Parts: sequence; structure tokens; C-alpha cells
Amino acid sequence: MELGLWQVWEGGWISAILRGAAITIALGMASMAFGAVIGVGCGLIKWARIFPLTLVVDFYTSVVRGVPELLIIYLLFFSSVEFVARVAAAFGYEGLAGNGYAFTIAVVAIAAISGAYSTEVVRGALAAIPSGHIEAARALGIPGRRIFRRIIAPQMLRIAIPGMNNVWQTTIKDTALVSVVGLQELMRVAFVGAGSTRHPFIFYFIAALVYLAITLVSQGGFDWIERLLRPRTRK
Repeated sequence: MELGLWQVWEGGWISAILRGAAITIALGMASMAFGAVIGVGCGLIKWARIFPLTLVVDFYTSVVRGVPELLIIYLLFFSSVEFVARVAAAFGYEGLAGNGYAFTIAVVAIAAISGAYSTEVVRGALAAIPSGHIEAARALGIPGRRIFRRIIAPQMLRIAIPGMNNVWQTTIKDTALVSVVGLQELMRVAFVGAGSTRHPFIFYFIAALVYLAITLVSQGGFDWIERLLRPRTRK
């Protein structure tokens, strides 16, 4: 055990693990941001029952939630790689697609997954808003855009935060799945280090601690946001 820890330190694996953790966090944040945009748009469509867009959104969320996430990553990743390779080759950048776009393609794949779950969170948050609030605003003659900006959006955000917290935690764990396609994030670094040093337990244990640290810090951040948005009542 002591020899294994010494190899991790002497071999420069600590810095590699930290770089992998940084890529994991960046990948998770970018995927969550794009997934939230997808979730808000699709959630509004489902809530407003905009036909036929509702059918498209239902199909999207049903497929993503019904198919294993690893399979979705494989399908999106490899189909995107082929597409990007053709576009890059057309502009004379044959060597760029394989490496330069790996992070971007991973973001697209993870965002597609988180977006499906964010859609249901947003739709549920919108459905939880008391209809009387909206009807009262309309009775007062408040314009629709202002109703959304001042009444619907703030309540939706407050109600959706706990669900988005769950989506974020899942998104961080989903980033480990892209290690199978070669992106040098935390799980990939742990896999390579385990194979190189023949000490898999140490590397995977360190990776588990880093993931746990990320989720605990994230949980604290979401708890702070919930307290900030929680309605204050006068005593």
C-alpha cells in the first residue's frame, strides 16, 4: 500500500488526477448549462402543450430515459465524430476532429441526457405553480411576457432547484461514462494510472474521493441557493 502511494506521488499522477478532475468539472458544468437550456425550452413546450412540438419532446425524453446512458453516449459520440471529421476534412483539418472536438462532442452527449431529465423537472415545477397566481395577473391586465418574467419564472426556479440538484449530481457521475471514448477526464486518468502502476485500488479509491468531494461541495452550493430563494415569512 505504501509503495503504491509512493508510485502515485513520484509518477506525477496527482497532478494528472487534478487535471482530470478539472476536465470532469468543466465537462459537467458545460453539459449542465446546455442541458438546462434544453430542459427549460422543452419543459415550457410540454407545460404549454404546444402541438405538435409536444410529441417531439415526448419522444426525445422517452428515448433518452428509456435507453442506457452509455449507449446514448456511444451513439452520439461516434456519429458526431464521423460528422465532425467530414466537416474538418472539407476545410483541410483532417487531424483536428479526433482530438480537438472530443470535449465538445462529450458535452453534446451528456447535455442530451441531462436535458431530458431537466425537461421533466422544469415541467413539474411549472405545473406546481398555483394557477390562481397567473389568472390574477391576467385579470389585472399584466402583459404575458411580464407575467412570465415576474411571476412564472421566479416560482419555477425556486421549485425546480432541488430537482436540478439531482440532475447535476447525475450529470457529474455521467461524465465518467465518456472515459470509454478516450476523453482524459478523472475516470480515464484513474483507469490509465491503475493499468500503468498495477495498483487499481489506490487510483479508483482516489477517484472516488474526488467525485465525493465534488458532489459534497455541489450539494452545499445548491443548499445555499435554496435558502437564498426560499420565501421569507414575517414572524
